[in-house]
Amino acid sequence: MNTDDFEILERKTVCQSYFRIDRYMVKHRLFNGGWSQPIMREVFERGHSVAVILYDPKADAIVLIEQFRAGAMAAGMGPWLIECVAGIIDAGETPEQVARRESVEECGCVIGRAEPIGEFLYSTGACSEVCHLFVGEVDSSTAGGVHGLADEFEDIKTHIVPYDTAIEWLDTHKIDNAAMLIAVSWLARHHDALRQRWSAP
Repeated sequence: MNTDDFEILERKTVCQSYFRIDRYMVKHRLFNGGWSQPIMREVFERGHSVAVILYDPKADAIVLIEQFRAGAMAAGMGPWLIECVAGIIDAGETPEQVARRESVEECGCVIGRAEPIGEFLYSTGACSEVCHLFVGEVDSSTAGGVHGLADEFEDIKTHIVPYDTAIEWLDTHKIDNAAMLIAVSWLARHHDALRQRWSAP
């Protein structure tokens, strides 16, 4: 990041609750030369996160979760979303540690091998969150039931979905959240090589 191309004139926290909102006054260089006028932008701060698509190479299936999402409700969509396992990175944790922890907490699955897929921003205009995306090896025969932490009011249902079904959801636009859309698209591209690699002892 080249900080010579923008200047933060002011930063102020305007909301500190479950999450935080900061208000920035900034200016930046223009493509045609010179500098912009000062611009006010509010940024939603919720920390950085991890998502992991859980894949069983023997069953050729993925393990997904379903839970209530207030953001989807506010957007006028169905508030119960089918998603990848995901969670916020706590202080002192690596992204892979979060993937392994959340997999146990949210669906009772222990990850074997894990590989990073990449990193992405959810909403660049208003949110600083970076999501670290992984694929994790699991045994789907051990998955099922309802999970989650009581002190976080989680009520999370586990789904075991054949790979072909997930691809059908991708092609028919039934996937409605970013992490899962990216993860299933990645799996569609790398499926054969990943299954061969993870089927080896």
